[in-house]
Amino acid sequence: MFFYIFKQKTMENKVCLECGEAIKGRVDKKFCSDYCRNSFNNKVNTESKNLIRNTNNRLRKNYKILTELNATGKTKVTRSKLFDRGFDFHFFTSIYTTKTGNTYYYVYNQGYLALENDYYLLIKKE
Repeated sequence: MFFYIFKQKTMENKVCLECGEAIKGRVDKKFCSDYCRNSFNNKVNTESKNLIRNTNNRLRKNYKILTELNATGKTKVTRSKLFDRGFDFHFFTSIYTTKTGNTYYYVYNQGYLALENDYYLLIKKE
């Protein structure tokens, strides 16, 4: 009997972390509804979700540019051609350095290598 009364009293004091309404149900419940739970978590994670979303958008754009310019699987283009299309050299998914010291930057399976005179070699990894 004591446990049941104690349990009721602790539940009466619990309020939803999102809207402040009283919570009915399990003792460990933090939200009054799925809507409040989702709303609360979306607010908490907004900043990190925006960073991830923006990074993925930049990677997607870079991938699209490399794919369009590199239709044959191996192409030579100028830096200005990449810039004109909006390519951002700060966003890539991996780096590969060869034994000879050449550094390839990849956006998924599309890669590029800096050459002389502001040219870039675009390659597609199969």
